[in-house]
Amino acid sequence: MSPSESAALVHWRAAGVSLVLDCSGPRLPRVLHWGADLGDASPGELAALVTAATPQPVTNDLDEVVPVSLLPEHSAGWSGTPGLTGHRDGTAFSTAFTVTGLDEGDGRLRVTARDAAAGLSLRLELEMTGSGLVRTRAGLTNDDTASAFTVDGLLLALPVPAEAAQVLDFTGRHLRERIPQRQPFTLGTRLRENRRGRTGADASIVLAAGTPGFGFGSGEVWGIHIGWSGNHRTLAERTPSGVALLGGGELLLAGEMRLAPGETYDGPWLYGSYGHGLDALSARFHRHLRARPHHPRSPRPVIVNTWEAVYFDHDLEKLKALADTAARIGAERFVLDDGWFRHRRDDHAGLGDWYVDETIWPKGLHPLVDHVRGLGLQFGLWVEPEMVNPDSDLARAHPGWIMSTGGRMPPEARHQQVLDLGQDGAYAYILERLDALLTEYDIGYLKWDHNRDLVDAGHQPGGGAGVHVQTRRLYRLLDELRARHPGVEIESCSSGGSRVDLGVLERTDRVWASDCNDALERQHIQRWTGTLLPPELIGAHVGPTVSHTTGRVHTLDFRAGTALFGHFGIEWDITAAGDAEVERLAAWVRLYRELRGLLHSGTVVRADHPDPALWVHGVVAADRSEAVYALVAMTTGVVSPPGRVRLPGLEPDAVYRLAPLAPGDQPQGPTRHALRWWADGVELTGRMLAVTGVQAPVQFPERLVLVRASLASIPG
Repeated sequence: MSPSESAALVHWRAAGVSLVLDCSGPRLPRVLHWGADLGDASPGELAALVTAATPQPVTNDLDEVVPVSLLPEHSAGWSGTPGLTGHRDGTAFSTAFTVTGLDEGDGRLRVTARDAAAGLSLRLELEMTGSGLVRTRAGLTNDDTASAFTVDGLLLALPVPAEAAQVLDFTGRHLRERIPQRQPFTLGTRLRENRRGRTGADASIVLAAGTPGFGFGSGEVWGIHIGWSGNHRTLAERTPSGVALLGGGELLLAGEMRLAPGETYDGPWLYGSYGHGLDALSARFHRHLRARPHHPRSPRPVIVNTWEAVYFDHDLEKLKALADTAARIGAERFVLDDGWFRHRRDDHAGLGDWYVDETIWPKGLHPLVDHVRGLGLQFGLWVEPEMVNPDSDLARAHPGWIMSTGGRMPPEARHQQVLDLGQDGAYAYILERLDALLTEYDIGYLKWDHNRDLVDAGHQPGGGAGVHVQTRRLYRLLDELRARHPGVEIESCSSGGSRVDLGVLERTDRVWASDCNDALERQHIQRWTGTLLPPELIGAHVGPTVSHTTGRVHTLDFRAGTALFGHFGIEWDITAAGDAEVERLAAWVRLYRELRGLLHSGTVVRADHPDPALWVHGVVAADRSEAVYALVAMTTGVVSPPGRVRLPGLEPDAVYRLAPLAPGDQPQGPTRHALRWWADGVELTGRMLAVTGVQAPVQFPERLVLVRASLASIPG
């Protein structure tokens, strides 16, 4: 319908969130309110909201109020970061879009607009999901019939109120992904740019702004995420005019998006979540992901991955013994990691030669696959299709398929370069090889790795920037493989957790959160990865007693109890474990298989405990009938005994029986006396558990215990 036929003010409500849009006039829609539910407001009340929210012009400023749309425009007087940056050979640098069409209904808005002078058309899409999550994206078309338009950036923004005075985002590195950092939301621009060609270990997967001191269960908080697996930008911006916003989009390299006449550039989705506390913000992401038609529905199988068990030393009898032990403890999926293909005895050679190595596997992978499948386990395989070793048959045959520019090779990382999927031949080769493997072998799972940043990522033969095309071709490749082999699940692994975003998760079934299996580090990594993703999408494995990446020594219970709150797996030479360890591990596997229905459908809760030495987190069933919590001693505490811990998320007036949960029911600490309630459990209301809590047991550092809350009685 045309703008004149549509409602000028749009009010969407879902799950405690309101979004009010001003669609009046010829300019692009503006967000009047995004946050707490405003109730069933009448048209007159919404009109009054416009009046109440309109500021007055001030001295030495424009004579009219500056509208800040979903795509902020410099032409409207906006002095912050413009939504569209680009030019037509130096002209059309400042756009003024006029709405030509507006279609709204069922929580969806589609806007078309045009700038005739610039020769550009714009498409804006905005949605509110049933979980109260907001998402928006834009497409730009070059309408000019004679000249190209260079897009330097297309950024969308959601405003936040003055109360959002503190910013939280994330950074990190390989083996230490998603580390939070906070700062005041001051005047100016807090800009994060990712130029790694993949999401990045240091990416801010959620950029949040909230009331000062907001926590997991306290304070108002607004957050955004860019659903894109390549270069991207996020920003938190506050101007002297009193406007604050969170925005982002794809980061386009110089000349990367040059639209020929009639061509369109489609930007990624920007997701926005609001909540009272970070847990509420996270829950909207989780519910949105779980509502997707392609979200994993089958129970997440227990995985045994071979990497930290054998590394590159592939021996059939050793691997069969590992699979035998995996079946004995109750595992359900066996994944053969790096080292199975031609020339791959270490990480110096072979990437790109995706044929089973005949010297190690003279009968192909069939003997191992048949053995694994005969044990009742699924078989999975590691691949790294976007990469190539210079020491490979592929690189020697097709040197022009390596991403590069300027007549030079980029510096190597892990002895490898990037295969240019923008080359039709390279793309077709990888598709054929993966399709052939999935056709020949009974493979139910691909661990899809990506072990380096894209540096000097040029597309040959011209050497122009190629990250955007590479990312789109990756998506196309995943989509095509899923269409040909719909039963195959795919994990997004990228040096561990360097490709964690909602773009790749439209095409994959979980992420590998980190290459670090150290349980102490994993408590941090999984805690904050959960800001965006629910537990069933986060790969979490029990590593060896001595961590491969840190050298720390941890008990089996701490390692397994940490992995329990994700998609549980094992990455450890369990054939070398003693009988007692194997039986103990089997007990944890049984617990995971018992609880995964709860863990992978319930609400994640993280308590705001004042002592940083003690962390409390858990999952509460969707109907609040039960919950499982972990009480984690991260380090030695200043206070001993540690005091009471609050257990959030339960039905306030219902009575629950709280008791330790085996095998995580054995606190180990410097005391000879039992905790009074520990032996027989205790019955308290959900309100009491959330407000007064229970005394935590004394524990040594880097230990955890589990407690289970079961519904004892319902009020009334």
